[in-house]
Amino acid sequence: MLWNTPILTGMLLFTLLIGVVGCASNRPPPAEASPESAHAASSSSPATSASSPPTTSIAPPAPTGAPSVEDYRIGSQDLLELQVFGIEALNRTVRVNSRGFISLPLVGLVQAAGLTSEQLEEALAAKLAKDYLQNPQVSVFIKEFTSQRVTIEGAVKSPGVYPLKGRTTLLQALATAQGLSSVADTTVRVFRTDSATGNRAILEFDLEKIRAGEIDNPDMRNDDIIQVQESQGKSIAKELIEFILPFRVLGGGLY
Repeated sequence: MLWNTPILTGMLLFTLLIGVVGCASNRPPPAEASPESAHAASSSSPATSASSPPTTSIAPPAPTGAPSVEDYRIGSQDLLELQVFGIEALNRTVRVNSRGFISLPLVGLVQAAGLTSEQLEEALAAKLAKDYLQNPQVSVFIKEFTSQRVTIEGAVKSPGVYPLKGRTTLLQALATAQGLSSVADTTVRVFRTDSATGNRAILEFDLEKIRAGEIDNPDMRNDDIIQVQESQGKSIAKELIEFILPFRVLGGGLY
């Protein structure tokens, strides 16, 4: 077998060469490029962004917290908590009536529907500063979003359309659908439409990483569509169990 030694050596060297080339090709590009190379790339490369569809994009996980609340426009039956700094007598919790108004001391009826919380803060501060207070600081918190909803579909126990009442995370929304089914995949997609631009984004979240605290548990927004896909492996395992179980019952004499 000594005559095979050069052949084996050649094959090993060829394999190592392929591995080195693969590592080099997978090496990340440098963080910064010189102005000359950037100018040459911009002048020689085609403008691919113009040909890409503007209405569909795949985006990274959305940040959690205030942005989803700040972008929301108040609707009828929403529950608001109002606070005026330094004047506790004006602090109260009010619900927007069916016509979109709230009623407050000193200022009377105020249009709230269609405004963001920041816009309503400015409107209330302007009314109070007109005749009553000097430089009032007003805060508006939305406690219940009764005009918001989220759609949950796919491999969940109870798919449907659910209202968002207050801040609701992805895990909380899935809990309202009674959790995942036995064949659900751990990767969940959220289809989200930007109300300002009309662009649609597809966000992907790994539930195992969320539960482990590796990534944030994102807030859900109005008209989000949560899609839970089935795991192919779990589906096949379930079908095998359902196929084999009757034969086990027969073998045990229970049929």
